[in-house]
Amino acid sequence: GGGAFLQGWAGGYPEIVKENELFERYYRELGIVPAGEWDAFMAALREPLPATLRITGYRSHAKEILHCLKEKYFRELQDLEVDGQKVEMPQSLSWYPEELAWHTNLSRKILRKSPQLEKFHQFLVSETECGNISRQEAVSMIPPLLLDVSPHHKILDMCAAPGSKTAQLIEMLHADMNVPFPKGFVIANDVDNKRCYLLVHQAKRLNSPCIMVVNHDASSIPNLQIDVDGRKEILFYDRILCDVPCSGDGTMRKNIDVWKKWTTQNSLQLHGLQLRIATRGVEQLAEGGRMVYSTCSLNPIENEAVIASLLEKSQGALELADVSSELPGLKRMPGITKWKVMLKDGQWFEEWKDVPSNRQTQIRPTMFPVKDEEKLKAMNLERCLRILPHHQNTGGFFVAVLIKKSPMPWNKRQPKVHQKLPQRTGDTEVTAANSGNGSDCIIEEPTLAENEESKKMQELQNPDTEQSKKGVCGPPPSKKMKLFGFKEDPFVFLPEDDPLFLPIQKFYALDPSFPKMNLLTRTQEGKKRQLYMVSKELRNVLLNNSEKMKVINTGIKVWSRNSDGEQFGCAFRLAQEGIYTLYPFIHARIMNVCIEDVKILLTQENPFLSKFSSETQKKVKDMAMGSIVLKYDPDPEKPHDLQCPIVLCGWQGKTSLRAFVPKNERLHYLRMMGVEVFKAKRKEEELENKTEEEVQHRLAQTEEGMDVEDKEHDLVTKMEAEIGEESSQSPVENSAMEIENKIEDLEQSSKNANTHVSQESKDTDASNVKD
Repeated sequence: GGGAFLQGWAGGYPEIVKENELFERYYRELGIVPAGEWDAFMAALREPLPATLRITGYRSHAKEILHCLKEKYFRELQDLEVDGQKVEMPQSLSWYPEELAWHTNLSRKILRKSPQLEKFHQFLVSETECGNISRQEAVSMIPPLLLDVSPHHKILDMCAAPGSKTAQLIEMLHADMNVPFPKGFVIANDVDNKRCYLLVHQAKRLNSPCIMVVNHDASSIPNLQIDVDGRKEILFYDRILCDVPCSGDGTMRKNIDVWKKWTTQNSLQLHGLQLRIATRGVEQLAEGGRMVYSTCSLNPIENEAVIASLLEKSQGALELADVSSELPGLKRMPGITKWKVMLKDGQWFEEWKDVPSNRQTQIRPTMFPVKDEEKLKAMNLERCLRILPHHQNTGGFFVAVLIKKSPMPWNKRQPKVHQKLPQRTGDTEVTAANSGNGSDCIIEEPTLAENEESKKMQELQNPDTEQSKKGVCGPPPSKKMKLFGFKEDPFVFLPEDDPLFLPIQKFYALDPSFPKMNLLTRTQEGKKRQLYMVSKELRNVLLNNSEKMKVINTGIKVWSRNSDGEQFGCAFRLAQEGIYTLYPFIHARIMNVCIEDVKILLTQENPFLSKFSSETQKKVKDMAMGSIVLKYDPDPEKPHDLQCPIVLCGWQGKTSLRAFVPKNERLHYLRMMGVEVFKAKRKEEELENKTEEEVQHRLAQTEEGMDVEDKEHDLVTKMEAEIGEESSQSPVENSAMEIENKIEDLEQSSKNANTHVSQESKDTDASNVKD
């Protein structure tokens, strides 16, 4: 498990020579590094990157984790010496709010050499698995911070995998933990079907009902529609994150092979795609909205050239925001206004008219700086920012923040046409999908020429003419289900009068305000095993765009079928994943427990009632058996106890009381309560790992209705090994709850409560060690 997490804690790779003559010639000539700093710049690029981590911010216990890190783990490292060397203390990133991001130069080798460090390492790995800590490059944390997100914002993350920035955005939506359903949402898109699952996995750790993962080509992502008071309207986003594919020469410290492979060719090839994606972004941005464009490249061809072309063709609809006063403490260089274009053979061109015709496919006019001084000045390109590695010991990075003042010039007639749309929603836009290599303004008007209009309408009303959609947003799905790399289950909202809901509502005494409209399942027919929930805004998006949207995943699980419960009046037990969303609506079956009780619940598999406090034993007497909520409220009189509230799902049996919480989450809560959960055993865990695989195999054979994350387990783990760093800050652990369900179903026949050996004990422990 730790493998992917600690990729960046490795020492250098001596076998690769960190030299690239063309790279040096190119960037020296462009002058992006201030005079006298060249050697420092190159030296920094040759040093390995410090590992950085972020405490995920939206749980009220982010503060507790920070407290735990500082007071316990860092304190233990304070005077530590390994091989006669003092261990460097982790430092917080000065510009990241509330000390929630840290960097450390500890390498893997050192982490292995001392028991204190080994503890720290396990803490990091395990907290990463529950999503409380993310391994993320420092510079990659910047774009979400500059997006300036509020909880009501509709956000599009265009090229979102592997998802650390997406996670930041979700946290910002949930800034107020007391609001279970913020009005905003994040639609996270990635063109690569496989990488979409990394995204799902990242987002899942945050348990938010406000995130949807979709799979489209960002340069032609379809216009979505929403229902606004009974009218269909195009969805415009308040915030768009446009972190485009790039040559990645800012990542040389981490991706060592960039040294060998770097040439100017990559940038020339990517420029057109970057411009098309950014253009598609601003088209979908609401007026007054903000789009952040970013790359992990230092190259002006991928950076300023793209922004300048975008500003030029926007004819004043866009402007660069001045963010120089935001993120104080972050050292940055202003954007540049003059640059040249170089071919991979080292040949330079100052302007488009110098490019010989046989090179005009490789080099495009949009790659050159704007000639007209007035125009150039009005663009304020210096408002872009470039992060140089030697200024703050980071990777290299580029960010531009754009604000949309008015519709894009080629979208001017939009509103008029869209009101004439028939009720049937089809693809109503023509995008820049096939616009060749990003030469001047090639975006078609979404409005279409008048004479085309009527033809288009007929096609919309008759959705079966598949041909009709060809030019509209990429090739159409040939068969409904071929949309995905894997056969995805449909999203089916629970009908208003579904008899399933009544017993649930009664058993848990759900508040009348509970938004049951937002409950969905993933099966069209057959037994509903899991109930999921989305916010009503996402429900609106799902219901109005099912034809044109390739949804990979959305919704958090709130209830799981558990037939044991039927005899007590409810066949659905609460799922830990969704408990924080559900809890505000539950009025029955809540049991307040003291911290000692919580410790017993989390350390013992199926403890007898007699082990709990007399208070708790009394409460149990008055409660029917079945699924319950266990709530711990901190006591301000006891400042040394855990100071954030905890809500756990539990099960009350005849003689016992147990928590239904995945292993890594149990460890997390225990750690926060100061219970030492460090285990130095390795052999046993390898054994357990084998048995876990067998269980997995058994489950796969007995259960077709498995969740996406189960189908994906191996795939994601394999990919993480390949992609490393940002790719996903934790291995995919099958949700232990998920496995519990399967095991319960398998063992239903035995009906003996004590044979439920919880899979949790085997579940994620094993994955903590495979580095």
